[in-house]
Amino acid sequence: MRSISSHSVLGIDLGTSSVKVVALGADGRPLAEATAGYDVTAPDPGQAESDPGAWWSATVAAVHECLSHVGPAPAAIGLCGQMHGVVLTGDGGRAPRPAILWPDSRAVAEVAVYRRLPAGQLRRLMNPLVPGMAGPILLWLATHEPGHYRNAAWALQPKDWLRMQLTGIAAGDPSDASATLLYDVPADRWHIELVEALGLEKGLLPPLLRSAGQAGVLTRSAAGELGLAAGTPVATGAGDTAAGILGTSLTPGQVQMSIGSGIQIVTLRDAAIAADEPVTHLYRTAEDHGWYALAAILSGGIALDWVRRLLGADWPELYASVTRPARLEDPLFLPHLAGERTPYLDPGLRGAWVGLGLGHDRTTLLRSALEGVAFAAAEALEALDSAGNGVKTTVRLSGRGSTAAAWRQLLADVLGRPVVASASTNASGNGAALLAARLLGWPPGPGRVGPTGRAGRAGLETGETRPAESEADLVAERRRRFAASVAALRFDIGDTVRI
Repeated sequence: MRSISSHSVLGIDLGTSSVKVVALGADGRPLAEATAGYDVTAPDPGQAESDPGAWWSATVAAVHECLSHVGPAPAAIGLCGQMHGVVLTGDGGRAPRPAILWPDSRAVAEVAVYRRLPAGQLRRLMNPLVPGMAGPILLWLATHEPGHYRNAAWALQPKDWLRMQLTGIAAGDPSDASATLLYDVPADRWHIELVEALGLEKGLLPPLLRSAGQAGVLTRSAAGELGLAAGTPVATGAGDTAAGILGTSLTPGQVQMSIGSGIQIVTLRDAAIAADEPVTHLYRTAEDHGWYALAAILSGGIALDWVRRLLGADWPELYASVTRPARLEDPLFLPHLAGERTPYLDPGLRGAWVGLGLGHDRTTLLRSALEGVAFAAAEALEALDSAGNGVKTTVRLSGRGSTAAAWRQLLADVLGRPVVASASTNASGNGAALLAARLLGWPPGPGRVGPTGRAGRAGLETGETRPAESEADLVAERRRRFAASVAALRFDIGDTVRI
């Protein structure tokens, strides 16, 4: 058993379907990591919920598993987590109902309420109005579950609920808060005027602290469950995308694509500049100042996992299907199973296989699923570029969905530009650990985590994968057919509610 020195840190990444825990040593090298899963449920079509109690149980299990490989407790803890959702929370930190998550589309009518607000208030949001954000979700809860709403002490983001279990203190940070549709982006604070105009209780919003600041210390009760030392400092943390930017040392001019349950494509921005009708997002980084532009796809890994389970395939078989050459007559997979954000902003959009024939087999369907997700990513990337972000450059990949070489080649072919994968499959978890390191005053960045200053591996990249010129014409024609199929599906769904 290796022993962690007193100069190690722990990062907890509360994802949509699993929690990842990573321990980084003083030199920035990952010492161990562990994962534990939990369910996302759909009580009704278009809904997505999760039990926060299951998050806590999974976190306890993952922390124990991680520490079993590396030894003594870390010097500090950092957090990050899935963004946008709402965890109604009582004074003691108990969640009286399941959390409502970002893929949820029940709050369509509440988005219409937003649209009736003064244009000046909406412009300060600087983000498209979509139902899976905390603001519309909280408004839905106030309307449809007034008992839970009235009895709540806080409306927290997922990682903030988890931190409350660790420290007993309710708090948020700008990177998560800016993604709620309750945030005044140019003023960099809660949008209290809008909150009051919506009739929501401003006291439900937690105070905002620096992502790398101390939000509290580990309570005796939490420490006992986790096997850690009471009094361990806990950093405020950040949204998972902001933590992923930190974890891979993204710099201005670069573009990063994180492939998980959804897909996030980001590039850094110098300033918060509003668009008249935004289709991409603008959020705060985990730094004390700074912004990033984001194109978001709801149906990334979620769609691939659905296809995989439907066809009885494991993940290696799914990725291996890409090695079969594409044919013009192969079916097209439209991955938008839970609506879509960039570029459609359409919660009613749904998925399909188009062009199925008797000659198509299981492997062809698996391959088409990966290709369809890649086509959706290409559309989102183009929307990010057309918004004035200048992302015509190599794409850096992060997340567990970027590890298969054949899948990276397909992405390069479809995106039409080189891709480079991060050496780490858990950029967000590394970023959470780096926030803990900053809390301790250690030098920033994946290559300089601890006081030793030795170079680490957390932010290094694998080799570049370039588009295959021989595939360009076929990919272009299949992309054209994909776009036409999505347009036809949107037209055919006559009762889809546009937002």
